[in-house]
Amino acid sequence: MEKQYYVYLMTNDHNSVLYTGFTSDLKKRIYEHKEKLVAGFTAKYNVVKLVYYEAFADPESAIRREKQIKGGSRKKKINLITGVNKEWRDLYEEI
Repeated sequence: MEKQYYVYLMTNDHNSVLYTGFTSDLKKRIYEHKEKLVAGFTAKYNVVKLVYYEAFADPESAIRREKQIKGGSRKKKINLITGVNKEWRDLYEEI
């Protein structure tokens, strides 16, 4: 199986904070956020729900997409999430 790279969006329990990230191991990285194993924004703001992700075959494409999403407005991020996850459910168990 070829390596995949991921861009993902997470939020807190109230869906009031959005975080965009990039990783090559989505399951592990989301676990780290959920368990607050890495100090920083996600731990500080209790960002624990995976609400959106995209997979890529190469890191360059994923990093470009991450920058595109980060550069977009909050409304664009919300539209991206609701386009595939209307209920904003936690997708962690599905990965």
